[in-house]
Amino acid sequence: MLFTRECDYAVRMIRALASGEIISIHSICEREKITTAIAYKIARKLEKAGLIRSYRGNTGGYALTCDLNRLSLLDVFSAIDPNLLLTDCMQSGYECPRNRPGDPCQVHGELCRIQAQLTQSLREKSIAQILQK
Repeated sequence: MLFTRECDYAVRMIRALASGEIISIHSICEREKITTAIAYKIARKLEKAGLIRSYRGNTGGYALTCDLNRLSLLDVFSAIDPNLLLTDCMQSGYECPRNRPGDPCQVHGELCRIQAQLTQSLREKSIAQILQK
């Protein structure tokens, strides 16, 4: 689970929209130091996930559709990259010659443990709790 630049920028966009107001993509990009091209790409993913909504027109832009008290970093990251895995061998259907029934790979087992802890940590706090600090 490498947190991509898109994941980082998605959290920044959510932070920019935390006031609940409709904010233009230009303003979001200025506040959060994001390029417009990538911001539109991320906004589409966040909108598809139901986290934000776009508004058209002169006063258009984006606004949150979710409660920051119920939104976690895991939710935001998953909207951008649904396969948040430490390694490829953790993907469903991945066949590793070193990880077989009856002869499991110890490294795979340890990575699964770490993945579970990381996932839990990303889920623990809401975005609202993080932004209050």
